[in-house]
Amino acid sequence: MTEHTPRPGRTWETALARAEIVVPDDAPDPRSNRAARRALKRQQRKTRNR
Repeated sequence: MTEHTPRPGRTWETALARAEIVVPDDAPDPRSNRAARRALKRQQRKTRNR
């Protein structure tokens, strides 16, 4: 669905949504993204080959 300007004289209708997520204190740390994991592995390989 593409966004377009409304008819003249018409106001924008928006809906506000709460995006807050409660995370318990004892929850495990989130996993790093793929790019970060690959960079870490690359760095480990680089330092190991020295």
